[in-house]
Amino acid sequence: LAQIAHFAIQRTSRQTRQAMAQTQISKFFKTMPKDGEKSSSSKQDADQTSTPDQERKDEKVESRSNWLQNQQESRKSMDKRPLSADKDEDKDCSGEMKNSEPKRPCLSTETPPRPQQNLNAFLASPSSFGKENQSQFLSAQPAAVQSLMVDFGISWMQALKPELTKTYFVQLAEFVRAERSSKTIYPPPGEVFSWTRACRLQEVKVVILGQDPYHGPNQAHGLCFSVRRPTVPPPSLLNIYKEVSNNFPDKFQHPGHGDLTGWAEQGVLLLNAVLTVRRGEANSHQGRGWETFTDAVVATLNSRSAGLVFILWGNYAQKKGAKIDKRKHKVICGAHPSPLAVNRGGFFGKMYFKEANDYLKSVGKSTIDWCHLP
Repeated sequence: LAQIAHFAIQRTSRQTRQAMAQTQISKFFKTMPKDGEKSSSSKQDADQTSTPDQERKDEKVESRSNWLQNQQESRKSMDKRPLSADKDEDKDCSGEMKNSEPKRPCLSTETPPRPQQNLNAFLASPSSFGKENQSQFLSAQPAAVQSLMVDFGISWMQALKPELTKTYFVQLAEFVRAERSSKTIYPPPGEVFSWTRACRLQEVKVVILGQDPYHGPNQAHGLCFSVRRPTVPPPSLLNIYKEVSNNFPDKFQHPGHGDLTGWAEQGVLLLNAVLTVRRGEANSHQGRGWETFTDAVVATLNSRSAGLVFILWGNYAQKKGAKIDKRKHKVICGAHPSPLAVNRGGFFGKMYFKEANDYLKSVGKSTIDWCHLP
């Protein structure tokens, strides 16, 4: 009977094996008489007079019974496991079946960023841009471009990097380097792009366009109409101060210098159309490529931002800003603040600075403190 039960266990399903094993065990112990036992009344006598053969037979039966019970308990414990347990243990973190190799730790499925292979790949990179990216970008440029782009602001380089690799810009850089080798050029190399550091791209609120830098000693430092300290403010800047005073008569006081960095740090971009000049030669670097570059700066502001104020003094600045989208931005025009233009009229009395602040308020931006020039 035990052999039949064992055979049946091997041929049936897990649930059927359990039921059949229990049935066979119960039947085995109920129906199998012990040697010398003929009735329930003589059971005690037979037990007391059992032979060694009977004891060995009983031990075998008990041993087989214990084995069957252990097998049954083992199967019950296996049935209590979740159905997916075996499958989960047989798979690795990616869902693939395990092989004979040692188990490896699960790794992220994200593809790690690849190092930039060349300049074209770098220019197509995501918008994240830091000092390491800046250094990598500059190192890929010709020597003339590297010498020109000293202390170029990161936020502006991120936006203008395609422009900085164009042929005209490389030629412009070579021209400026050749000029510096034999002539005095303003502003100094580290201040040509000071506007990119004083006023980050994302912080621009007002744009004032100039023409080209001052061409006297210790004047130009990268911000249009502004001069380095302690240089006396030139006539154009003095006229600008007068108009600020007309806009804020109870607040403005002459700062005693001509440095407009205080405006730039509040979000006023002071941008010349041409960024370098020979000493004592006004407009000497016009037509060399700067106009194309600063057109790209204005186009970047026009397309990437909204709610800016553009103050355009003179015909030159107004032509440069002709493509500004007036549906997105405020454009305020007037005559140039130079003494010659002022004498013709059209500069004073326009309330440029108050009008700029009124517009900034209307679009939910903070205003400029035009009287703050520490």
